[in-house]
Amino acid sequence: MDYYLGVDGGGSKTLAVICDEAGRIVGRAASGCGNHQLGAEIAERNIRSAVDQALEQAGIRKGQLKRSVFGLAGADREADFRILRPMIAGLETGAHEIVCDTVIGLRAGTRHAHGVVVICGTGTNCYGINRDGQELQVGGFGYAFGDFGGGSDLAVEVFRSVIRAWEGRDEATELSGATLRVLEMNSEEEMFHHYLDTGRRIPSDLAKLLFEVAEHDGTAREILARQGRELGRAASAVVRKLNMESEVFDLVMAGSILTRGDSRYIAPYLDAELRAEAPGCTLTVLASEPVAGSLLMAIGGDGAIEEEVYERIQQQLSVKAASL
Repeated sequence: MDYYLGVDGGGSKTLAVICDEAGRIVGRAASGCGNHQLGAEIAERNIRSAVDQALEQAGIRKGQLKRSVFGLAGADREADFRILRPMIAGLETGAHEIVCDTVIGLRAGTRHAHGVVVICGTGTNCYGINRDGQELQVGGFGYAFGDFGGGSDLAVEVFRSVIRAWEGRDEATELSGATLRVLEMNSEEEMFHHYLDTGRRIPSDLAKLLFEVAEHDGTAREILARQGRELGRAASAVVRKLNMESEVFDLVMAGSILTRGDSRYIAPYLDAELRAEAPGCTLTVLASEPVAGSLLMAIGGDGAIEEEVYERIQQQLSVKAASL
């Protein structure tokens, strides 16, 4: 019996999943941050932990793995791969491939060999591949390098909006009460001085408040609309540079902000930006855990996979199943 390992290492968690040749999941484990850009030693420890736990649950040895694919946040440039190659080789999982987490997000979200994916989780990223196999990534390096959004930036926008409303620079927002509740603060003034005095980092959990109040709050809706427009611009840049304007393809929306938030407040703005460039694209929200893409790549590479195997993996790793 052949076994395959798929790993999704992100900014907040790492997920390792093992399946057999029929696509039946036999081992699964999660750990913390797997992005080496946030700390190489921490990432290596978390990836190793998730893999070892998945192997233990599966009851198999590393030597029984036929192929492994590691989809890792931060696997963007050659400088990153110089760190990641020895790190992953040190896990001794045999034949393996390292790709950016954008690649596995696209592989998990479309049956086509070409397409575009936008990721909005802890940060943002965009990746595409055209019919000729040409690939391009846009974004993924933070605000100073052109990005906007993801949980970290959106949390700052929430915090900033509360301060601006308190000071009178902007209109009142329901984000204020929601933020004070989450941060366990009695007032905006207390919050203001506490974060100035302690230098604490603004918790990324504040991003979810945007969806909680958006229905009745213009400030929250505008922040989410900006996120949608920015993702659309990144996707449009990929489409233009890969000459995909006339192609029919899927635009896969991945990452916790897009898959677990209410896409009504983001998707229309993303769609409007992209539709002008590529009228043949179809927006689709990733319905499975991105690690499904790692497993599919481990089993079949970029080629076709038996329908039964594909469906079994998608079903077992559906976002709905993962939340049960």
